[in-house]
Amino acid sequence: MQRKLDDDDHGRDTGLRILLIEDQRDIAANIWDFLELRGFVMDHAADGANGLRMALDGGYDVIVLDLGLPKLDGIDLCRALRRANRDTPVLMLTARDTLQDKLTGFAEGADDYVVKPFAMKELEARIRALYRRGRMQHGDRLHVADLVLDPLDHVVERAGRKLNLTRAGFVLLEALMRKSPNLVRHGDLAHALWGDGGGDIATLHTHLSVLRATIDRPFDIHLLHTVHGFGYRIAEHANA
Repeated sequence: MQRKLDDDDHGRDTGLRILLIEDQRDIAANIWDFLELRGFVMDHAADGANGLRMALDGGYDVIVLDLGLPKLDGIDLCRALRRANRDTPVLMLTARDTLQDKLTGFAEGADDYVVKPFAMKELEARIRALYRRGRMQHGDRLHVADLVLDPLDHVVERAGRKLNLTRAGFVLLEALMRKSPNLVRHGDLAHALWGDGGGDIATLHTHLSVLRATIDRPFDIHLLHTVHGFGYRIAEHANA
């Protein structure tokens, strides 16, 4: 299955280019067939080492990455990709559903995850949302206290220190800072990440946990505040 669609393959050669890195052939075949019919241009690698080589060659809009791979684990693959300064969005496929596993994946550069078994339509929605997020750019720098976000250069700093955010964390932080100091509801944050009908509250909370660890934990004053049952806000004071 390591091939590119020909230009006349169903007339779909203008679709998003997806690299699928998955060693279970039945799962890979099902994903390939479903996404190909939906207009995606597919490549496939059956192990981590070959997947990393193809990912580094570039040109993909989204990488769909299984974690349990032979030759090179998905976490190690993602880490190597980010260290090589490749910013292609990565969607993890995983049976590892613990919070720590998810936090580890995000910390190494994954942008989102889908837990096996999953619905193919959900997978498609997550892929499209990652692609849209990767292309969004908005205006001027945002400031809250000593936290600064530059949407165009994709840079976040606090107290003059550059912070390394996940792609999802950047999207969430931008949404929060644009509304600061007001509350941003769970549904609005989910929409910022996944568009209409994507994602779930548990995944959203996981992304926000990673974001909090990056922008708040090293500093004395915490800016990200939970409004239990409703959403989150970015503000210098919890009751702003």
